Amino acid sequence: MPRYLAPHLVADLKKKMVFVGGPRQCGKTTLARALMGRFKSSAYFNWDFDEHRRAILKRAWSDDARLVVLDELHKFPRWKNWLKGQHDVTGHRHRFLVTGSARLDVYRRGGDSLLGRYHYWRLHPMGLDERPPRMTPAEAFQRLMRVGGFPEPFLDGDEREARRWRQERWDRVLRDDVRDLEPVRDLQTLALFVSALRERVGSPVVLSNIALDLQVAPKTLTHWLEVLERMYAVFVVRPYTRSLPRAIQKPPRVYFFDNGDVLGDEGARFENLVATHLLKRIQFLQDRDGFAWELRYLRDKEGREVDFVVLRNREVHELVEAKLADDQPSRSLRYYLERLKPAYATQVVAALKSRRSSQGVELTSPLLEFARTEGRYQKGMG
Repeated sequence: MPRYLAPHLVADLKKKMVFVGGPRQCGKTTLARALMGRFKSSAYFNWDFDEHRRAILKRAWSDDARLVVLDELHKFPRWKNWLKGQHDVTGHRHRFLVTGSARLDVYRRGGDSLLGRYHYWRLHPMGLDERPPRMTPAEAFQRLMRVGGFPEPFLDGDEREARRWRQERWDRVLRDDVRDLEPVRDLQTLALFVSALRERVGSPVVLSNIALDLQVAPKTLTHWLEVLERMYAVFVVRPYTRSLPRAIQKPPRVYFFDNGDVLGDEGARFENLVATHLLKRIQFLQDRDGFAWELRYLRDKEGREVDFVVLRNREVHELVEAKLADDQPSRSLRYYLERLKPAYATQVVAALKSRRSSQGVELTSPLLEFARTEGRYQKGMG
């Protein structure tokens, strides 16, 4: 089944190199191999394999390979300068597709810049916008809540196998990816930090409190959180305070790309699910159209709270509240709808049967709201 980025990557490969970043095992290699079939001749190399690593350094692909896929190339310390040379010399013959399980916009090592030579896309796990045709929307939603959206566990639907898969994935992330790219030696304590984050989804994460429990310095956890972000293991949603005198600088919230990682109750898993779909949507639009999108949350001194604030070019575009069953418009949502005047105010209710509007707030279900990657965000894009 072709993934949602496929046509955009093919279009961009006609003009520039294309980088695809995203969480480990979210389908980047499968997507790359599917794209290889659209070219008359192609070649695939993975830096993690010794034989492929030697072949990469020797440029051991044929001159008639129209597409060259380089997987995990960012683990090569001089990859940026090396790739620049390959592109500048042979770019008229080859198209380069580079994929990696870390933020390739961060791991661009070397002195010379690749600026202007590539487009960067971020691939996310599967969501309600990518359910297989034979899977009902209700079944897709239940699978996302139980086993998450990574292709293997999502398509399999087996909770026991999903737990085994998740354990093996985290072992690879911590012991392979982090070890190869970051100066982190205490992997055992890093794993405990991940466990602490899994229990705090939906709540502000006070790193100083966790640092006290783990007996490490708070600045160490700050660095580790940045590492986990760069590895596409978690994403951080920070508070929105601009032009709001009553807003407060609360600690960030941390969500997981894999909904199955959440250890909280059903409400926390649902909030994480909404967060992943919102992030997938805005990052797709940012990568495609170049607008600056951000995901924040809001809480003021009176305790009024909105789960998600979607910013477009630093302006409030939408307010989103996630609720398991409450089908009455949130008082906080209505309060900030009047003051911030966003284009949309949405309450996503897991148990809602049909969409309706009330007091300026659109009440909708996840099946309706996240049926498409773009959704309402395409309206008025310019």
